[in-house]
Amino acid sequence: MNMKFQDTLDFFNPTTQKIAQKNGCTVYQMSNDTGKGVITHYQVVPGIELFYNNFHMKNGYNENKLPKPDVMEINHCRVGRFECELSNGDCIYLGEGDLSISMLTNTTRETRFPLSQYHGISLTFYLPQAAKSLAAVGAAFGGMPIDLFQIRDKMCQSDTCLVMRTKDTIQHIFSELYKTPTELMPYYFKIKVLELLFFLHSTNPSEYKRERRYFYKNQVQTIKEIHAYMIQNLGQHLTLEELSQQFSIPMTSMKTCFKAVYGSSIYAYMKSYRIQAAAALLRESGKSITEIASQMGYDNPSKFSEAFKKEIGVLPSEYRNFPLE
Repeated sequence: MNMKFQDTLDFFNPTTQKIAQKNGCTVYQMSNDTGKGVITHYQVVPGIELFYNNFHMKNGYNENKLPKPDVMEINHCRVGRFECELSNGDCIYLGEGDLSISMLTNTTRETRFPLSQYHGISLTFYLPQAAKSLAAVGAAFGGMPIDLFQIRDKMCQSDTCLVMRTKDTIQHIFSELYKTPTELMPYYFKIKVLELLFFLHSTNPSEYKRERRYFYKNQVQTIKEIHAYMIQNLGQHLTLEELSQQFSIPMTSMKTCFKAVYGSSIYAYMKSYRIQAAAALLRESGKSITEIASQMGYDNPSKFSEAFKKEIGVLPSEYRNFPLE
């Protein structure tokens, strides 16, 4: 069996449309009422597929996918956050710099992008064929100690999803893939995949936390309700204790789950969100700085200006007069 892209496309969305194809590269686009996403596909060698994922949307697909027990998937997040809800209701998150490794034996119910953007790379390995391709490549080097099945058994024990939080070695491997010259891609992909596999071959998975039952759907739903409430009431500054009581969620669970979904603490997230919302108002409205500061919950315009400069790099008055790029 030859693992072609039409077999793997449904990992992303069944309604994805092909919009371009040239020199071994195929570009697909998906869209819904929350935004658009672009998937750029390459075949590295038979059995190994590479996808550049560029999404500016909140929700991906919401349909159960058939399990593919012979396919190992590796995902790297460059920007944004990725949320995957499995059929059992568990939610797993990938943040900037993170790497996940899993077998596609679990069905996916929904995928989402909590920050409304996600840029990253996916690699899929159809193990029987990928192993043959790697053996052929290895033969040219006198043999290589890479066994995909051993990597699978080591990294994906009991069908778990292994999440490696951001690590310098991982960043080095993937950072170069995001800036590969087009004309060198067919060759460079092979080199980088081998480098990644060598890294996984020599990595002890016990150094990393295995994440499967990460957060339950009802916890995530409560956190999203808290998020929606806060951004609809930017002028209010509820304490964590008040939020915990109002939404009937334990304090520790609330803080831990919020950071998993949105990538930072509630305080840090809302501070940044208020400043970004204020920046938009400075550009799009005729309101005074004092009015905007008050709308964002700042009683003192000087403290607002100080927070704005720390986040944006310039004072609100300077930002309003900057030319748009």
